[in-house]
Amino acid sequence: MTASWLQSNGLRFVSLALAKLLIVASTPAGAMDFGRGDGFSLKVGGAVGVRPKYEGSSSYKVYGLPIILPSFSRSGPLSGIGQFVEVRGPDDVRFKLLRDVYGFSAGPLVGYAFGRDQDDAAILEGLGDVDGGVIVGAFASYRFHWLLADVAYKNQVSGADGAQLAFALGIEHAISPAMEIRGQVGTTYADEDYIQSYFGITNAQALTSRAGLRPYQGEAGFKDIFVETGLKTEIWDRWSLRTTLKYSRLIGDAADSPVVQSEDQFSGLIGLSYRLDFK
Repeated sequence: MTASWLQSNGLRFVSLALAKLLIVASTPAGAMDFGRGDGFSLKVGGAVGVRPKYEGSSSYKVYGLPIILPSFSRSGPLSGIGQFVEVRGPDDVRFKLLRDVYGFSAGPLVGYAFGRDQDDAAILEGLGDVDGGVIVGAFASYRFHWLLADVAYKNQVSGADGAQLAFALGIEHAISPAMEIRGQVGTTYADEDYIQSYFGITNAQALTSRAGLRPYQGEAGFKDIFVETGLKTEIWDRWSLRTTLKYSRLIGDAADSPVVQSEDQFSGLIGLSYRLDFK
C-alpha cells in the first residue's frame, strides 16, 4: 500500500466517514439535541441529498448518507453533543471550543471537498479529474438573540489546492421545544489556487480538451452568493427529521469559466433518525 494511495483514498475515507457520522446531527439548521434525561443516546437512520455533479454543473446527483451518532445528553432540548459539534455539510464539520461566550462561538473545522471527474460532463472530457481532499480551517460566529453572524475559513490540504472564506448573516430560532428553523444569506471568497483548480484551464488542458476549450486563468475574488434554509423537528417521541435547502449563484471569474454550464446551483438534504436511549 503506497503513500499516494493512502493520501488519495485513506484520507478521503476518513473524512467522508466523519461527515457521514455527524451530518444529520447538526445540519445547517443549527445544533439541537432532543434527548430527554441524563445518559447515553445513539441516533441511527439515513439521509438522502442532492447536489450538482460539480461546481458549475447543470446536472445533479443523488447521494445517501448513514446516520450513526452517539450523544451524551443532559435534561432539556438544547443539550448533548450538538452543542459542541455542528455539521453544516461534508466540507464543514465544526468543533466549538469556544461556545456561546457573550454570544461568541469559535473553533476549528474539518471536512471533505468533493472533486470533479472529467466524465461528469461532455465539456470536461480531456481536462482530467480534479481530486477531492481533506479540508481544515476555523470558524467564528456571534449570536444576538436569534440573529447570527458567521465567518468560516476552509483550506483544502490534499488533492486540489485552494482556500475559501465564507461570510453569512442569518437567523436561528427555536419556535417550539422540538422545532428549530434557520435561514441565512452570504457570500464566498476564493483564492486564486481554488479558482484555478476548479474553474481554470491550463495550456496543457486546452490542448487535450475534446470540447476545444481555450486556456482560462481566473483570479482570486468572490465566487458566489447564497441563500440557505433549514428545519429540525422531532416528529414523534424518538424520531427526528432534518431538512436543508441551499441556492447559490456563481459570480466573478468563477461564473465566467468555460467549464460552467449553469451559474445557478441548488442542493438539499433530508434525513430521518431514531434515538435509542441508554440510562
